[in-house]
Amino acid sequence: MAFVIEELRLPAGDAEMRELAQLLCDAVDGGGSVSFLSPFSMADSGRYWRETLAKATARSVFLVARDEEGIAGSVQLHPNWAPNQPHRGDIAKLLVHRRARRRGLARALMEEVEVRARALGFTLLTLDTKLGDAAEQLYTRAGWTRVGVIPGYALNPDGTPADTVIFYKAV
Repeated sequence: MAFVIEELRLPAGDAEMRELAQLLCDAVDGGGSVSFLSPFSMADSGRYWRETLAKATARSVFLVARDEEGIAGSVQLHPNWAPNQPHRGDIAKLLVHRRARRRGLARALMEEVEVRARALGFTLLTLDTKLGDAAEQLYTRAGWTRVGVIPGYALNPDGTPADTVIFYKAV
């Protein structure tokens, strides 16, 4: 199964919005600590995507990875809002559908978002992930620097506390 990674064109069409909503629902249903609690509906997911995409700026990046079934993964880059941090961006919502995992898609999405970040003039990226998740190993192998762990920083979809690891990378 081959993947094509591309920037999401805004405004996203109805079919893309539905596929993005399905992708996020799959992550939450699969236990991913991606900001939401169960139960999480397609309507909740659609609302998240509409609100997030509406806030996009010229320096925001929304990448999607497609396979023959549609959107199989995504990652976001958000510029920092503060006037004294135009060089910094935050990586958010690295999502890979369960049907597409363990095939290098998350790594490929991260490599591409870093390329896009450099092209936009970012020199520092930050992100966070759940302690012990596969993403923690991915970021470490990709050269991200672990800053530390914040105990109980977020909740898992089932409401239990989750420790969060903070990373940064100079790009």
